[in-house]
Amino acid sequence: MPSYSYRTVREDVRVPLPDGTELYARLWRPVTDDPVPVVLEYSGGRLTDWTAADDARRHPWYAGHGYAAVRVDARGCGNSGGRPDDGAGEQDLTDGADLLRRLAAEPWCTGRIGLLGSGAAGAGALRLAARAPDAVHAVVTACPDGGHRLGGAALAADLHTRAGARLTDAARPPDPQYVGDDWRAMWRERLEALEPDLPARLAAGWGEPPATAAVPTLAVAGWGDPSCAAVLRLLAAGTAAVPVRALLGPWPHGLPDDALAETLRWWDHWLKGADTGALRTPALRSWTGDRWTAADPWPPPDVRTVRYGLDGPLRTAGTASDDRYVHVRSPQHTGLNAGAYVPLGRPADRPPDQREEDGRSVCFDSLPLPEPLELLGAPSLRLRLRPPAEAGPVIARLCAVAPDGTSTLLARGARLATPPAPDITVELAPAGLTVPPGHRLRLALSSTYWPWLWPDPEPAGFGLDPSHSALILPVRHLAADPDTAPVVLASPTLPLPPPVHVTEPLTARPERLTVHDIARHEWRTELSPATDGTRTHPDGLVRDEHTVTAYRILTAAPTSAQARSDRTVRLERPAIGWDITLRTRTELRCTPTHFLTRTQLTALEAGDIVFTREWQQQIPRTAP
Repeated sequence: MPSYSYRTVREDVRVPLPDGTELYARLWRPVTDDPVPVVLEYSGGRLTDWTAADDARRHPWYAGHGYAAVRVDARGCGNSGGRPDDGAGEQDLTDGADLLRRLAAEPWCTGRIGLLGSGAAGAGALRLAARAPDAVHAVVTACPDGGHRLGGAALAADLHTRAGARLTDAARPPDPQYVGDDWRAMWRERLEALEPDLPARLAAGWGEPPATAAVPTLAVAGWGDPSCAAVLRLLAAGTAAVPVRALLGPWPHGLPDDALAETLRWWDHWLKGADTGALRTPALRSWTGDRWTAADPWPPPDVRTVRYGLDGPLRTAGTASDDRYVHVRSPQHTGLNAGAYVPLGRPADRPPDQREEDGRSVCFDSLPLPEPLELLGAPSLRLRLRPPAEAGPVIARLCAVAPDGTSTLLARGARLATPPAPDITVELAPAGLTVPPGHRLRLALSSTYWPWLWPDPEPAGFGLDPSHSALILPVRHLAADPDTAPVVLASPTLPLPPPVHVTEPLTARPERLTVHDIARHEWRTELSPATDGTRTHPDGLVRDEHTVTAYRILTAAPTSAQARSDRTVRLERPAIGWDITLRTRTELRCTPTHFLTRTQLTALEAGDIVFTREWQQQIPRTAP
């Protein structure tokens, strides 16, 4: 253990709620007679296995710097009692507010509490702060998860996988080593209450994090993460009374170690009242591909908008025609090289060379750039479609084409065109990067993007008028850096992770495999996460997980699109003969009017089935 300002102690406790339900918590505290502030991480992850490795590094580090670091499993999750939330989050927010009151009343707490969360828990921290702003004094949110729509179009990417993963995780039993003989009754209550949340996830607006912060907030994300736009919205809505700061770096989904020192500076300012300079830092510190840069305020004055008309600076190499409209109608497998929707740092997460995708799209290219072009912010696209505009998705990708022809994805976005208005704006994902001189900008337009988006059931495509369409880029002035202080992120000295032994599968599947069945005109993609395998924890728990996610589509048949996720989780404690297996299958397909879902869950104890259920749901398809 590294040397910190305080020695620390750890204990597992149960926190009673007003209705008698007990939440399971792990508490790291500094050894001191004085009360200290609290950093609370409250989530649906399982603190005794799933998040144990990260918890054992970060929370002792906070405790060593003078905080009571509290990690709590939500109701019906991990070793906490009760039934899991129904997916809307209302029960979790009510429990969270009760938990805050309980912690603030502890004699070892100063009454000042900060909320920490990543992913779904990051969005949950923002919502809980909005629910109880008087009880929360600061928030650190990393990659706050959003909903399942992109520009109004329904996402296919990760939709069924996340729904299946949530069902599997909610079905995991409490651990008898921590809850004793009550585990089976608690598990049975949990299983009987489970319902898939796919209908809610398909609803417009579901799961979107708050657009404004209720308390001082430090937001962290990677540039390629889908939460990046939400982080910049929080930043833009910050005020002097409720300040927001943001860090955007070259990180996968989650809270990176590189940001921990900045989180401590944030806590020290807001929870201890120390002058750490937290509010003297720029509004945004971001990585632009080769260096850290600062932007203050946000949006910054050194970023200007540059317009690229699609009939001038950008031009298409299409066939000459008297029709002023360019027709865009893409094959249904356009999008297979999109990469992961949520990048987790795996080799196959990054989108590969985009030349194949460009060939399935209508492209507008610039001349080679005479000097570097630095982008900072969200590009947008203003398009005029052929009237009468039909409802359907419009997908835009911005790429940089190297002199050798390599096409690198810079940003992308989608918009569901809705009649009768012919003019639409497509917001692309924010980007912070530098395009080298000699490269060309390429705007690639398509009418489908599978398996990120569900295809339009009527694949007519759309007509585009280049003379009334333009790409708008946020371009940072090349001379902006000399006027700002250099950005430096300190590296924390964290405890060593617990000795979890990992056994890799003997026959590991490729992370991402695409198969083209030429005879059937079918494209299939299979994903298998690199995190699969067997893990033996220091407390004797053996955890084995395997997931396969598959997508298929026929080249000319949009309603042939299907998505399936199979997940198996096995939890064992060989010393006491405890052996639990959970198997889930989640299938999702579409018709012109509905999404059709089929979800199966099977739970086994010592190889015998103790619970099985199947759900079939038909969900109106209000949008493609």
